[in-house]
Amino acid sequence: MSQQGYVAAPPYSQSQPGIGGFSAGFGPPNSSLHYGHYGDPNSSYSAPQPGVLKSTVPFGSSAPAGPPPPGTHQFSQTNFQNGPSIPGQQPHRFQGPPPPSNTGPSYPPCSHQSQPAYPNTASTSPTAQLANQLNSMQINSYGPGTTPSSRMSSGHPASFQGPQPPPPAQQQMVLPPGSQVPPPANNVNGLCAQPSLPPMARQDGIPGPAPPNPNLQQLSGQPPGPGYHPQQASYGPQMAGSQLSYPGAFPGGLAQLPGPQQKKLDPDSIPSPIQVIENDKASRGGQIYATNTRGQVPPLVTTDCVIQDQGHASPRYIRCTTYCFPSSSDMAKQARIPLAAVIQPFAIVPPNETPLYVVNHGETGPIRCNRCKAYMCPFMQFIEGGRRYQCGFCNCINDVPPFFFQHLDHIGRRVDHYERPELSLGSYEYVATLDYCRNNKPPKPPAYIFMIDVSYRSINSGLVKLICDELKTLLDKLPREEQEESSAIQVGFVTYNKVLHFFNVKSSLAQPQMMVVSDVGEVFVPLLDGFLVNFQESRSVVINLLDQIPEMFADTNEGETIFAPVIQAGMEALKAAECAGKLFIFHSSLPTAEAPGKLRNRDDKKLLNTDKEKTLFQPQVNSYEALARDCVANGCCVNLFLFPNQYVDVASMGLVTMYTGGTLYKYSNFQLDADSPQFLSDLRKDIEKKTGFDAIMRVRTSTGFRATDFFGAIYMNNTTDVEMAAVDCDKAVTVEFKHDDKLNEDIGALIQCAVLYTSISGQRRLRIHNIGLNCSSQLADVYKTCETDALINFFAKSAFKAILSQPLKAVREILVNQTAHMLACYRKNCASPSAVSQLILPDAMKVLPVYMNCLLKSCVLVGRPEIPTDERAHHRQLVMSMGVADTQLFFYPQLLPIHSLDLKSDAVPAAVRCSEERLSEGGAFLLANGLSMFLWLGVSTPPELIQGIFNVPSFAHISTEAQTSLPVLDNPFSKKVKSILEHIQSRKPYTMKLIIVKQREQPEMLFRQFLVEDKSIYGGASYVDFLCCVHKEICQLLS
Repeated sequence: MSQQGYVAAPPYSQSQPGIGGFSAGFGPPNSSLHYGHYGDPNSSYSAPQPGVLKSTVPFGSSAPAGPPPPGTHQFSQTNFQNGPSIPGQQPHRFQGPPPPSNTGPSYPPCSHQSQPAYPNTASTSPTAQLANQLNSMQINSYGPGTTPSSRMSSGHPASFQGPQPPPPAQQQMVLPPGSQVPPPANNVNGLCAQPSLPPMARQDGIPGPAPPNPNLQQLSGQPPGPGYHPQQASYGPQMAGSQLSYPGAFPGGLAQLPGPQQKKLDPDSIPSPIQVIENDKASRGGQIYATNTRGQVPPLVTTDCVIQDQGHASPRYIRCTTYCFPSSSDMAKQARIPLAAVIQPFAIVPPNETPLYVVNHGETGPIRCNRCKAYMCPFMQFIEGGRRYQCGFCNCINDVPPFFFQHLDHIGRRVDHYERPELSLGSYEYVATLDYCRNNKPPKPPAYIFMIDVSYRSINSGLVKLICDELKTLLDKLPREEQEESSAIQVGFVTYNKVLHFFNVKSSLAQPQMMVVSDVGEVFVPLLDGFLVNFQESRSVVINLLDQIPEMFADTNEGETIFAPVIQAGMEALKAAECAGKLFIFHSSLPTAEAPGKLRNRDDKKLLNTDKEKTLFQPQVNSYEALARDCVANGCCVNLFLFPNQYVDVASMGLVTMYTGGTLYKYSNFQLDADSPQFLSDLRKDIEKKTGFDAIMRVRTSTGFRATDFFGAIYMNNTTDVEMAAVDCDKAVTVEFKHDDKLNEDIGALIQCAVLYTSISGQRRLRIHNIGLNCSSQLADVYKTCETDALINFFAKSAFKAILSQPLKAVREILVNQTAHMLACYRKNCASPSAVSQLILPDAMKVLPVYMNCLLKSCVLVGRPEIPTDERAHHRQLVMSMGVADTQLFFYPQLLPIHSLDLKSDAVPAAVRCSEERLSEGGAFLLANGLSMFLWLGVSTPPELIQGIFNVPSFAHISTEAQTSLPVLDNPFSKKVKSILEHIQSRKPYTMKLIIVKQREQPEMLFRQFLVEDKSIYGGASYVDFLCCVHKEICQLLS
């Protein structure tokens, strides 16, 4: 955006009447603001009174006078206009109450006529009336060099399609006479009332406040909607009966609004996530991305490209919320952009990229800095002819060990720079020495123990037989190192109901032997020799056992189960064998039998939306935390496959899984025919995953900042060591950083993540990932290099951690407040001077509001009786260990129009936005979010398309009841749809069960929850309403 020449007023970063300037940190300099920190006692959050401005810090203190610093350069921004726009001048205030806004505010127009700045009832000339009935709005195209030529009314933006060159005349959008914007919803949890800010009249480019428009004012006495009382907004100065828009559904919709035919605003006019994704694919897809520059922003997670490691870790391993850190903590507090990295240390690398090199220094082990213990990496600077090196993290000067010495070339770089991975690459592995092993002994290969619930329900449903049959083939596919012929992993088997049954499957036996442990209070392992075996050696005995188990318990009538003793038994077995490993537990009901870890049904809908709601996410007994700690200490990871048909207290049962780096799979109301493919696919994927066992991770940083907080499927005994009994390719740890000094712009901010682990072959290794970020004293640089997908990953995890200790309402408010703060700070410090009423979004964050709204509407943060507590606890647990690509899809699902498939090309059709408006009756759409997958069929779907996919003649013939997969048909359309399903599935850790949804039938309600840009049936604003809400917050911060 160029500076606007016609604004004859000082830039708004100065303190001015009418726009209260504010101090650098949106508050006093010493305010203990923790950006992104929820659970912190110091976070100066207190529950405000209704109708009082709610925010975590005081605003309105004056800012230093003077123009913005010369370095605040402009870069692409999106810019909306709304409300009074004269810098330095208060709009006239009208005495008396504002017009009633029970059905939402009416939007007075922007008029190009000269009008008095107060209500003039005499002014009823046709021209004036016409002007009064036009609402024009506009958003600047993305990109520098645009000047606002018209303004936009109340937060509903106007049209911009992608990165076209800015047109000479701005696109405008005019609402037809009498049109109104549908008001936002009404709900008790309201976070934001619809902003009703005066728009502006313009005369020859000079802004001025517009008169209120009598023609469009709400009729007083109009009821707000059946069964709803006007409610007080919990944000901002009170409006008479203003309605809340967060969360909740708007009762009755447009029909209640008075006046002529209503027209909705064009949703194409607000930033589109799909457009952002497609633009990035167009500009960076299919290319080679070389990591040779510090602080460069990688392609989005949704863009396919080939990554070449040239000195910084691939974005597959590390993504950051911003690739340029603010140089001081004051700057960081001012922007409140969380400084975080999402680290996925074992991420899968596609076949066309180089796998990690393994460096082996023999007995001496890895070379490390004497002071800070950082590992040798490209950030070390060799000096004195190569005899010494300066550590890039702590600046300590170290001697180079004689065996590692090499001469330097004419630019001071070692001659062998490109021959050594640890000098030229961002990621590599070291073979660890015995100093890095437990008890200084080389580790044994890990073991997998399969623990099967054989209670009445599991046997009766056919589940036990299904698991045993599958294991016969699956055990041949245990993971192994590339060069090995067979897997080194050992296997063991346990079954249980109220007691435990251990099996001896030693290769020398003719028949497996069973040993029963009935004292579940003090679990012990009844046998050592023959419990854990090599599958290839004991194949016949193991197959024999798997054939016998379903028959052995066929007549059981034992309905009760234990759970904690099962984990305890598995852990004790691994401990006795002195190896790390994974437990695969297949369990179906609440563990109610008398034993440690016994649980009761405590699901209580009355706790929803109260301060006690958080207890639903906490374990109901303490014993599970202690058990988790023991498991981590012994390198025992717990994978849990749950098959509940009622409440099973996932918050308690899943705790050990979460702390040990395991995965929780949940198949509610499991039906053998319908759900087996999904479960078996999950089991296969999990068993075959490349995993690091008995892992410990340490994140080191250069001077001036440090890692302060860690989120993920991890356990922490102290403040620095991230312990994981196992870590697989899909698990990510999100790390937050804070300043403890000023950062040097020349050196930048350097991060090294080191993971010490045992490989699947039993080798102790160190996996090192290094990344260098820039530092700047200009906020514009920080905003320019933000990555919205990583920000949402951070916000989701920090919010989901916070709900364990804070009311959900407070957590939601902090998220809204944080969004507004980040955007207000950009607006104040980086954007060109413009009306306060304009909504301006930094280019790199233009879809932050839509993603943030998706997070606020997720079932974890919305307490509604219709949503099962277990479902919320399960989603919370899954998200805590997700990487950036998985949270991106989870919060903003992919919606593909498959009726527009081009059978001649390999391309997948471009996705459309997640909104009902994008569906068409004559279309078929595929929606996927990483956990669920839907095929939605419009009532007028062409018969040839239905024939091609389902092999039935018409829409009416499709059965949605039993169908969870598409028939295998020999036609190009069916094959293409199948290949798209497989392509989407192949990239995601969980198998998505396909649900077929016919338009206007009952299951459509479930599908609609995933149309995240619309109002949610469970409460939650539409994208447009949320944008207004955030804009209102920003205006309050800036005033």
